[in-house]
Amino acid sequence: MRRRLRPILLSVGVLLALTGMLWIGQGLGYINWPRSSFMLGDGAWADYGAALAVAGLLMILLGRRLRR
Repeated sequence: MRRRLRPILLSVGVLLALTGMLWIGQGLGYINWPRSSFMLGDGAWADYGAALAVAGLLMILLGRRLRR
């Protein structure tokens, strides 16, 4: 069971962390892609992105702590 769970936790954790960083960049106005995004310059999305990135990092940590 743990052999199957570890790569899933790591993969999902990385995706969540990267998505969170994208949301932070868009919310703070550093990333203006896509141009028509409603998230650009909206600080609330930076907060959501920070929470998502932390959740992703916790999943990565948990996945790395599982025994191989």
